Amino acid sequence: MQANNYPKLHNATWPGVVGKGDGSEPCISLDTLLTLAANAEVGGVKFDGIDIGLFEPHFNIDSSDDGIKELADKVSALNLNIGSVVAPIWPPAGGSAMGTREARKQFVEQVRKSCRFAKKLRELGVRPNGIVRIDSATNPESWSADPVHNTQLIAATFREACDVAADYGEKLAAEGEICWGGMHSWKTMIATLEAVDRPNIGFQADMAHTLLYLLGYNSPEDRILPNGFDWSDREVFDKAFKKMTNALRPWTIDFHVAQNDGTVHGTGSHDKTGRHCLATDPNGKLNIAQDAGYWLRDENGVLTKAFRHLCWDGCMFPNALMEKQQTWNDILAVIISVRNAHGWYEAV
Repeated sequence: MQANNYPKLHNATWPGVVGKGDGSEPCISLDTLLTLAANAEVGGVKFDGIDIGLFEPHFNIDSSDDGIKELADKVSALNLNIGSVVAPIWPPAGGSAMGTREARKQFVEQVRKSCRFAKKLRELGVRPNGIVRIDSATNPESWSADPVHNTQLIAATFREACDVAADYGEKLAAEGEICWGGMHSWKTMIATLEAVDRPNIGFQADMAHTLLYLLGYNSPEDRILPNGFDWSDREVFDKAFKKMTNALRPWTIDFHVAQNDGTVHGTGSHDKTGRHCLATDPNGKLNIAQDAGYWLRDENGVLTKAFRHLCWDGCMFPNALMEKQQTWNDILAVIISVRNAHGWYEAV
């Protein structure tokens, strides 16, 4: 029997930028990250592609068609594809999705530019699948000043963004993180998506970030795990995890494999969010291969095949660690274990 070859296995480039600068460590170059991804290998298996964040210093969102082709050629030469892309919707270039009319206009314009970039990569044959990732570009404190009205504003902005994305044949995925207002808990995330009411929007699940949904960070009323929870009690954990994933899985169109130790973390200008841990971190609370199955299989254990690639996401690690080849080999080994447990085979 052939080994699983789907979902495809992707690395991410934005960990070289997110949480860097602003008094933290310098950004890691795109070329360095591409080389590390291309050189990673475990048992003859390599990464199939990368997911990219369309922001400086890695990318100029206003790149010409020739500039985008140069990127496509560079990635293809390393035997990699490109999958999902992150739209740079934050100020100052973008704006809050529940902000002023001008801020919301800037948000939608950044989505338009990202979709144009993403479509061009598809046309060049280097991007066979993937979504355009967004968030609300605002914090939970600001959202909580008027939850009903602010959710309506975010939804209205997302609808405009969805209509723009549809013109380019793209889907948008809102990432669930405790630091983004209107999507800082599993319940607020669902409420926001329901209010958008567009067919080309869904949820991007990150295993590290969604773990914090269970604990009710920034939304105690939506906590699922009991206070004082013992992490060794897998029965209680599994029940809580099933409740969350059953609610969010129908919306999930993009997936990040990750680890978390049950704490929050932030560096540079990035607010505290679910801490990404190394794949081999002994303090990690997730059984990655097993718990990924709650997202990749339905409540009856049947594969959903809702997306055709997985991406490892691990931000805000020290540069010295991220620039070691062994770090990426360890990551690749874990994401392979997820595909072995929950993947499938397709003949070429």
